[in-house]
Amino acid sequence: MTEESTIIVTGCSSGIGAYCARALAKDGWRVFATARRAEDLAALEADGLEALYLDYTDEASIAALVEAVLERTGGRLDALFNNGAYGQTGAVEDVSTDVLRAQFEANVFGWHDLTRRIVPVMRRQGHGRIVQCSSILGLLPYRFRGPYSASKYALEALSLTLRMELEGSGIFVSLIEPGPIASKFTANALKHIRASIDIEGSVHAEDYRKQLARLDGSGPPNRHKLEPDAVHAVLLKALRAKRPKPHYLVTTPAKQGAFLKRVMPADWFYRLMGRMS
Repeated sequence: MTEESTIIVTGCSSGIGAYCARALAKDGWRVFATARRAEDLAALEADGLEALYLDYTDEASIAALVEAVLERTGGRLDALFNNGAYGQTGAVEDVSTDVLRAQFEANVFGWHDLTRRIVPVMRRQGHGRIVQCSSILGLLPYRFRGPYSASKYALEALSLTLRMELEGSGIFVSLIEPGPIASKFTANALKHIRASIDIEGSVHAEDYRKQLARLDGSGPPNRHKLEPDAVHAVLLKALRAKRPKPHYLVTTPAKQGAFLKRVMPADWFYRLMGRMS
């Protein structure tokens, strides 16, 4: 890496993206931080970051972001941290195809578009790091998280395939599977479930009420939830390691879930996951 390594960090309005963008700047990186709202962009600029608009569902904004960054860096980029996403909650039978399509548009297709535009840049310079903020739900299924989990399973497959196809290029692809991290993610999930699911008309209405209590904070707190600095720590490993790992699991539930999936008979494991709420 150069003395002033350059990185795009997406989804920097709050949570993981906001923390990692500011922390990386303190680590000496030149950070191009993206968000959608003007007030979030202004806050990032106020903290000394180069803030740029990005909406993963808008192809023109993806193209404009890449053009602006490359113009500022003289055509190079050392790293990309895809992070911006949202979680659509709902039973598979209650989620319309349009809602599922919107989940993939934001969580998969936009990431793919941005990544494809960056890979040729990294190939020309002979090095680069692409780090995808996936989810433990990209490795494990979970009730009422089908749309989000499906988008992350797709991201895992695309990213690992890309990693294999980039072998020998000097470009490495890694996935971070955080598990529960303190952020506005659950608040946004609450907004999406209320907007897209007929809760009272569903056979799962009682389960939804329990989910809503957990999401709005009236339910019991998650004692395993970590702060975004835990993601920053593994992100640095993925960016600095001579040969970064394909996967970085962060929280205790993520590590425990991945372990149990490896050692338990499949039927037992999925029944166990089905009893969790």
